[in-house]
Amino acid sequence: MNSFKADVVVIGGGPGGAPVAWRLASKGIKVVMLEAGGHYNPYKDYDLNSKDWHTKRFPHKKKLDYDFGVAQPLDKKYSHLKSWAKSKGKFNKSNKRRYLSYQSVAGLGGSALHFQGEAHRLSSEAFCMKTKFGVASDWPIKYEDLERYYSAVEKIVGVAGSDKLTNRPRSKPYPMPAHELSYSSKVIKESCDKLGYKLTPNPVAILSRPYRNNAPCNYCSGCVWGCPRKDKGSPDVTFIPLATQTGNFRILINAFVSRIETKNYEGKKSCKGVHYFDDNGKEHFLEANHVVIACGAVQTPRLLINSELNQNGVVGKNFMETTFLELMALHPKRLDSYRGIPIDSVIWDWNDPSKNKEINAGFRIYPTAGNALSPLHYAKYYFDGIGEELTSEVQRWFGHAIGIAGIGEFLPNKDTHITISEKKDKFGLPLAKIQSYNSETELKILDSIYKKAKEILEASGANIFVEQYSTYDLFAATHVFGTCKMGNNPEDSVVDSNLESHEVKNMYITDASVFPSSGGGDAPSLTIQALSLRAADYLLKEA
Repeated sequence: MNSFKADVVVIGGGPGGAPVAWRLASKGIKVVMLEAGGHYNPYKDYDLNSKDWHTKRFPHKKKLDYDFGVAQPLDKKYSHLKSWAKSKGKFNKSNKRRYLSYQSVAGLGGSALHFQGEAHRLSSEAFCMKTKFGVASDWPIKYEDLERYYSAVEKIVGVAGSDKLTNRPRSKPYPMPAHELSYSSKVIKESCDKLGYKLTPNPVAILSRPYRNNAPCNYCSGCVWGCPRKDKGSPDVTFIPLATQTGNFRILINAFVSRIETKNYEGKKSCKGVHYFDDNGKEHFLEANHVVIACGAVQTPRLLINSELNQNGVVGKNFMETTFLELMALHPKRLDSYRGIPIDSVIWDWNDPSKNKEINAGFRIYPTAGNALSPLHYAKYYFDGIGEELTSEVQRWFGHAIGIAGIGEFLPNKDTHITISEKKDKFGLPLAKIQSYNSETELKILDSIYKKAKEILEASGANIFVEQYSTYDLFAATHVFGTCKMGNNPEDSVVDSNLESHEVKNMYITDASVFPSSGGGDAPSLTIQALSLRAADYLLKEA
């Protein structure tokens, strides 16, 4: 590292950091990536081949701490949305929303290491929510500005999909055909056909054919445990190897960035470099001409505020989380619903906010097996009893569980934000504090998802309901957005349309914190990567 002087420092090795690092390094720019977590070896670190895999989750090597704010009182009008399981009762017995976790991964590859592979383009409506529907904010760019970058990312990561989404026009076909629907999803499709709903294959960064010198998916449905076969297109097996091959790229793992240092340049702040701690707690300084921050919508605002880079007070505002509900039932037929990819198909009928005029926000729903991937989950959550009685019930019903889940828009509100806490980490730095509040819009979306889920499951013949999970009463966000909003006006945004900071020249942010709106339930990973590539092209012109 001493002989490798960085032109650009990239903070974070996930979907926001890896693409920009590759693009810059491929053009001869010297890039150093600082990743707070470690490196995961797909062949050794994931437990899907162990006998007790079903007792585990993703094998976190390191977690970044955070804090939670005030809990929201629950609106009793929506009490039917509470989370519960047949043998456990209600998961939250209080009258306030309960904070559980922000589900992220610290490591090379970021949270995509445990994502379910969804690779969605945002709809064209998502870029102009304020103009069209009077909510959230317009993006300073349009769908057309990202289209070629979407295509570029899809080719690199290997996306399998169907060219049937009309509000997401394409210049190129998907690299691979869509995955065939699992048997359980075909059963759900039959009920959707009866009800007049359109179930279509889900675009996913999961190989349906040999690609990237890797074999296709084996349909184990274990994406959230980490993929041991490299058929899921996370950055550690796609962009990171490509960047490494350039010879212009270096990685420092277990390097926690504590502060961005700036200097004055022509009357404006400019990046000088970054301070970081290694795994032994020793502090270092790395000089750079440009800094790219890609720590996510929780840790990025924390870093900026701790670096005293928040001159207009807008960092941390506009926070949007995951609006989610899942309803599980038992079907009279054995469906073997634990086989397949986790989300192989989607009903997009309500993704366009114009289809939900009372709400002015979109959502999408899909078939799922939820967590019912092993007999253990059936035994713990679906049946009472012990011994032979419990065993016989699990044997009778295993493979019969099927669910419908939905993810929807989250609209920014004044009570939902990221600030810093009085609590500190092991380096003495204030933690991020998450404060989230469901508005009436999110509650109406959850109610709509619940009603559609129940309708579709009953139409399929699955009417023994055994579990429900909902963000009505639990916070366990996977998709988070908006805390460093992109916009043309420095008074209400943090970065411009090219993702360069309004406050600090040569500082860029390339994660989901720049999203002005969250989309109608669309997964953010593909858009993050497309924005990252676009920012890299702009930075190349500037450099």
